[in-house]
Amino acid sequence: MKSLGQLIQNLIYLRKTGRAELTLLAVCPNSDTVLEAAIKVAARNNAPMLFAATLNQVDRDSGYTGWTQEQFVTQMRTYAQHYGWEGPLYPCLDHGGPWLKDLHTLDGLSLQETMQEVKQSLVACLQAGYQLLHIDTTVDRNLPRDQTIPVDKIVERTLELIAFIEKERHRLSLPPVAYEVGTEEVHGGLVDLANFETFLKKLQEGLEALDLGGIWPSFIVAQVGTDLHTTFFDLLAARRLYAIASPYGSLIKGHYTDWVENPEAYPATGMGGANVGPEFTTEECLALQDLEAKEQALLRSQPGLTPSNFMTTLEQAVLNSGRWKKWLLPNEQGKEFSQLIQERRAWLTQTGARYIWTQAAVVSARRRLYENLSTVIPEPHTHVLERVERSIQKYIDAFNLSDSLTHLLV
Repeated sequence: MKSLGQLIQNLIYLRKTGRAELTLLAVCPNSDTVLEAAIKVAARNNAPMLFAATLNQVDRDSGYTGWTQEQFVTQMRTYAQHYGWEGPLYPCLDHGGPWLKDLHTLDGLSLQETMQEVKQSLVACLQAGYQLLHIDTTVDRNLPRDQTIPVDKIVERTLELIAFIEKERHRLSLPPVAYEVGTEEVHGGLVDLANFETFLKKLQEGLEALDLGGIWPSFIVAQVGTDLHTTFFDLLAARRLYAIASPYGSLIKGHYTDWVENPEAYPATGMGGANVGPEFTTEECLALQDLEAKEQALLRSQPGLTPSNFMTTLEQAVLNSGRWKKWLLPNEQGKEFSQLIQERRAWLTQTGARYIWTQAAVVSARRRLYENLSTVIPEPHTHVLERVERSIQKYIDAFNLSDSLTHLLV
């Protein structure tokens, strides 16, 4: 099987020769259901699939999915075998850098401490067989909120982590990995085109100075108009960024592609990849909400059943986790969950569900929901799975990935 780095080089070649315009889809594996659905879709479409896992999701402490890096890759391969898929599935690290794991901020780690923790996690990623590592050093908790980290400092820390990875990779006798650098977040200071160009130039100079000139990121992450609350892809910005990155041999990668209104525009504008995550969690949540509505109807005809109270349990778990506070809007800061309007509480529950799918109370309520419905819906989980699959399929179609391996593996 081709490495992800080789696949991306084929993608660049196809684009330059005008033979195909494709954008790779990176699914954030924020639940077991999303992982399973993505592999089913890849198999059905003869398409590659990337899995962009953050250290919040998957890490040495098992993250909120319950998976270590090794367990995550094992589960990925288990589903591939189950669905008879022998095509390329690529585990990747998303946002590997200081203070990008929530616990590092909550625990008040110093720069040295958070960098050390990240380095240990990077080794775990290498050992588990990750194919791409996103090095993101654009956050500095020592700076005031309104102050962006200088580009020189971003480059310095990026170089430190890449040099560490390459040293460990050689020590462990592991094959090359692909890299992704940059961020879509404004706090990184790279949203400005001049800063973006300066970052690439200084990164190239720094790698050459470290005798790592043969190492260059396959993807450069940049702001292309989308975030968690905006959904329109900026074609002009993407083309400008691609024009800057292309001479370096890189493709642009977009994050926050969830619910984007014009995903079909990605392939034609030089977008090599796109991450999608919260959208799939929301679809999983809405599918379970549909099932609970069916359960409520069933309970009226079979009052002896014990109700699952799934959505109530889910909302309470999100509330207890405190994670919902991370996504509060400026005018909501300081408010209690109960003080928010119903629409926002529902959004925060759907968005925060990914953090608590594996909690015992939620797992138990979901099991009860499935058991109650099993007499009228033989496989309730299939209903949930298919809804997530439809959401993933939308991006497969928009990114021209259906049967794309016939081009990418030549």
